[in-house]
Amino acid sequence: MFYDTFSSEYDRFVNWPGRLQVELPFLQEQLDQAGARRLLDSACGTGMHGIALAQAGFDVSGADLSIGMIEQARLNATQAELALRFEPAGFGELVASFGAQGFDALLCLGNSLPHLLTPQALTAALDDFALCLKPGGLLLIQNRNFDAVMANRQRWMEPQSAREGTREWLFQRFYDFEPDGLLTFNILTLHRDGNAPWTQSVRSIPLRPLLAAELYALLPASGFHSIALYGDMTGSSFDPALSSNLVLTARR
Repeated sequence: MFYDTFSSEYDRFVNWPGRLQVELPFLQEQLDQAGARRLLDSACGTGMHGIALAQAGFDVSGADLSIGMIEQARLNATQAELALRFEPAGFGELVASFGAQGFDALLCLGNSLPHLLTPQALTAALDDFALCLKPGGLLLIQNRNFDAVMANRQRWMEPQSAREGTREWLFQRFYDFEPDGLLTFNILTLHRDGNAPWTQSVRSIPLRPLLAAELYALLPASGFHSIALYGDMTGSSFDPALSSNLVLTARR
């Protein structure tokens, strides 16, 4: 599985100190405005958002379809001296794992929903989100702004790099635009130790480019209201042509 094999490198791929410095103020503001204390981080990856929010005083649980990511999240929580619940559960399986109406807020970050390849799977995930939330609960979704990606055929994303001692990694992300309307998301990883030759590998997974209008239109049928759109995790206004992200908040 794509993310099982990537889980050991994911925390090198993401600049967590820089990312959390930018994103945590917006997340905490939204959670505080909703009066949310008990959170579910769906598609939690290696758990770093949840761990940071737990350190800020929130009661956090996490779920991810990838067992490799969950194992890494549990390790990260242990290293942070936190006892957090991370469970292997994908979209559509959350209420079965965590129960109904148990959370004040549900987060779905890191461009996770586009991994659902059909409208039916997306609807099932949104229904599952709603069942997990208490009445009035907050849903917060962060996706890539696929309105701009598809309009401009934005194939390449900014490279990422990491260094640990003499070891070095380079990560290059890019899309292939498929005839059926889906995207193939690729991550090319280059790695070397000291002056040794570079090794390389490519991981690929299909995505369905989720446009703002589709997501906005589906949420009310799953019981969500008070929908707001932002252009990134600082709370800027959403511009379909220019924003880097589609960040959406709604209430159950």
